[in-house]
Amino acid sequence: MHKNNFYVCLSGFLIGYLSNRSTDKTEIKSDCPVFNEIAPVKAEAVYSLDWSDLRALLKKKLTTDNINSNLKEFSSASHQAGSIGDEALANKIMGKFKTFGMSTWTDEHYVNVHEPGSSNNQVLFRGNVVGTTEGYLAYSALKTVQVTLYAHYGRAEDFRRLQEQNVDINGKVVLVRAGLLSFAEKVANAASLNASAVLIYPDPVNYNIKEDTALFGHVHLGTGDPYTPGFPSFNHTQFPPAQSSGLPSIPAQTITIRQATEIMSKLGGRTSSDGWSDGMLRDTMYKLGDDGDNITVEVKNVLVQKKIHNVFGVIKGYTDTDRYMVIGAQRDAWGPGYARSTVGTSLLVELARTVTDMIKNDGFKPKRSIIFASWSAGEFGSVGATEWLEGYLTSLNLKMFSYVSLDEVISGFDTFKAAASPLLYELLESTMKQVLNHVPDVFQSTKSYPFGTIEDTDQNLERYTSYNTLKLAKTAGEVVGLVTLRLVHDHLLKLNVAKYTSVIRNYVSQIRSKVESRQMWLLSAHGSYDRAASALVSAIRNSDLDDMEQCRIINNRIMRVEGSFLSPYVSPRESLFRHILLGSGSHTLAALVDHLEAIKGGLKSADIDQFKNQFALATWTIQGCANALAGEVWDMDNEI
Repeated sequence: MHKNNFYVCLSGFLIGYLSNRSTDKTEIKSDCPVFNEIAPVKAEAVYSLDWSDLRALLKKKLTTDNINSNLKEFSSASHQAGSIGDEALANKIMGKFKTFGMSTWTDEHYVNVHEPGSSNNQVLFRGNVVGTTEGYLAYSALKTVQVTLYAHYGRAEDFRRLQEQNVDINGKVVLVRAGLLSFAEKVANAASLNASAVLIYPDPVNYNIKEDTALFGHVHLGTGDPYTPGFPSFNHTQFPPAQSSGLPSIPAQTITIRQATEIMSKLGGRTSSDGWSDGMLRDTMYKLGDDGDNITVEVKNVLVQKKIHNVFGVIKGYTDTDRYMVIGAQRDAWGPGYARSTVGTSLLVELARTVTDMIKNDGFKPKRSIIFASWSAGEFGSVGATEWLEGYLTSLNLKMFSYVSLDEVISGFDTFKAAASPLLYELLESTMKQVLNHVPDVFQSTKSYPFGTIEDTDQNLERYTSYNTLKLAKTAGEVVGLVTLRLVHDHLLKLNVAKYTSVIRNYVSQIRSKVESRQMWLLSAHGSYDRAASALVSAIRNSDLDDMEQCRIINNRIMRVEGSFLSPYVSPRESLFRHILLGSGSHTLAALVDHLEAIKGGLKSADIDQFKNQFALATWTIQGCANALAGEVWDMDNEI
């Protein structure tokens, strides 16, 4: 099997992801024509190229030469969110979009981000300063705390293993490896068990970086500006003071390999579990630490307000102009950010050029619109994208049908990886079969690519891809391009609503295995969704593709699915990921399964009345999605 070092993220709806239209900049214009000009039009049949022609044109016109030119133009040593370098890149991208003949606009936000203070954060071990602490974790709590515990990767299962060994986590500074899950998840896991702080280091078993290379990241368990949860960070907007529930209550800090080695080589206490000692201390078992291993963590980050710009260009559809998908890429980075942002930005611009060229010179007429978006403040947790969504959520919920992310599109994985909504599984699979037979074989390092460090450079990415960066970028571009063309070319959206049936069925089976008394209600809701999905599939099979109005009605039903899985019963401030199947929080079906386990185990966290309420709301969310999918009110199935 070919080894394909790139990653694509696709969603049936831009979930968890927006900006102000008043700006004093002359180059970055603040008007927002897309929401004024993209309006419903009378459905008329429009001639366009057939699919085989489109596929061949994309492959021919999307070139490694153009991608390489973009990589050179958009590569920047300094383009942190809201900086002069970030704004310069925004202007370049805007200029490109205008050159292609696209309608363009920008949105402006004033967002809250953390920066290092006037003096570096510090880590002291047994009273002595350990090395130089240059990295930092945005949105960490600002405290100074003490005492130590090694906890492997900081996963929930790692902490469970410590508890099974009667290791006290309360009040400890937890030392964990980077990798396997996000910094924010590691910190949340530690905080839930009353740890006092978290130190995160890159172990050589996972990272092939220099001993003094610092890690950067954020620890907000969510997306967007955590100080304006659920609403956009517009300038002068008067909202009451608020904080995201995803902000950590304890401090967190990254340290280097050298700093971690100095600490861990001196830790006392019990020997760590099997499999926890495979890293930097050769032939030495890692110790968990004891009461004498005091660590002091001093986090002095400063909260500042930054003005950021998102840049947009639109290719307008010829029939359903007011229905659109978005292709987006993060523009900013803490360091060079070559794989983090430069590659995705370069592909974004090349895809825009390719599609506009197909329209101008080859007669391609997309039925629906394509918005190309360059986001700022992605390094702080998709801040620019989330603020855009929050600003226009009502409109986007009605008109937008898909989002494709180009972030970290080439990231050194040893296989092709794609994260997608189940609605897109079938389309993505068929696209991969068309493209991936021609991907070059590469030798892949087993180490994680150094995102969030100054070592994220063009030279390092070339080494990680065996000097096939351009070929892999073109292949990734073809996958994204073909998915995009399919979604805007066909009369009916290539989103398979039946794919969610098996996802719901899996949770129903897990719940049925644990409880019988209330499962019939959930089973009925699952049946309603299954019948609605099957009825739509049948309607599609028997539809007249020349009847544009019928196609639009069917597409509207398809578009309702993803948004209907967002729980309407939870606050976006308290529950940042509201999707009951793909999100996180007490409203999800996964949480119901976990809550049942807690009830069966007699745990203190179990609450039967709370479970019943969560169960009822989740069940009715599924029924509501089935109703939306069914279409008109007289077609709805509420036999619960």
